[in-house]
Amino acid sequence: MKSPITGKEMKLTKEIRSIDFRKETFEVVFHYYKCEDSGEQFTNTALDEVNTNQVYNQYRNRFNIPFTDEIIRIRSKYGLSAIKMSEILGFGVNSYRQYEAGEIPSIANAKLIQMVDVPKFFIDMVELCATLEEKTKTKYIQKAQLLAEDRARNIFDLNFKEYLLGNQFADIYSGYRNPNFEKFTEMVVYFSEQISPFKTKMNKLLFYADFLMFKESCFSISGLRYNAIDMGPVPNNFQSIFEYLDNNNEIEIQTTEFSNGYTGEQFKTRKDRSFNPDLFSEDELKILMSVAATFKTTTTNEIIELSHLEEAWKKNEKAKSLISYAYAFELNQI
Repeated sequence: MKSPITGKEMKLTKEIRSIDFRKETFEVVFHYYKCEDSGEQFTNTALDEVNTNQVYNQYRNRFNIPFTDEIIRIRSKYGLSAIKMSEILGFGVNSYRQYEAGEIPSIANAKLIQMVDVPKFFIDMVELCATLEEKTKTKYIQKAQLLAEDRARNIFDLNFKEYLLGNQFADIYSGYRNPNFEKFTEMVVYFSEQISPFKTKMNKLLFYADFLMFKESCFSISGLRYNAIDMGPVPNNFQSIFEYLDNNNEIEIQTTEFSNGYTGEQFKTRKDRSFNPDLFSEDELKILMSVAATFKTTTTNEIIELSHLEEAWKKNEKAKSLISYAYAFELNQI
């Protein structure tokens, strides 16, 4: 970005700042451009979004307020319009639509939204809604009952996926996304199609995709948590997750024996299983393509070495701990 004062290119600067929001104070990595000659500071729309999203995300996390993707998911599973969901919950006519667009609900409204994620409580709210016709109530209740029955039939698979992904809440360790098994699966399929990497490289590709997305938007793609181990950052429970994907024919993992006695597990796509881009936003797809293009010819050993240069790994490797997505702002190898 060029300085409006001198016309010279300005340096992107980051520093820790405290910002107040709704009578609460939050520390953020504040991004701005600095004009070296005048000392003036400037931002653009993209930087404003990164700065404000950090504040909003921390506020939601502090008070257990669902994020927009969760708000959309809860409404969508019942097949309702945003207006009808507002009516059932007793909100203003446009409130739910505004929450889906990014406005932060009050703490009381947030609790109601989370409550109706459970079909039983959704049915209770429908029955209490005095403005709905009886025919409409019956339709909504039947839909919720079917969802409850479907969940009961598939409870083992659902619980196993939740076990694989770990904590289901959105926080700084998930990139402020609720873990999404379907999107993570498609990320694995995508990199298998584009690169056919070995397992260790696949782990790094997934890390760079999620963390680069967070660097640019303050949200990850998959909501997965990552650990720092000797070989670099890896998704939590990656061994079990990859085995599950292989067993369920999402991808094919082929074992290769090398002349030095080592074996490697290489990810291949199946002929009957192609990547589904419909689950991703345009920005997320751009991130996936950028990561694939950057590391397409990078060897496994090379990408390990590159990941070891990242603060995300260096600051967490000794403790083998979960990696905060806040380290995304310090990515330096992509």
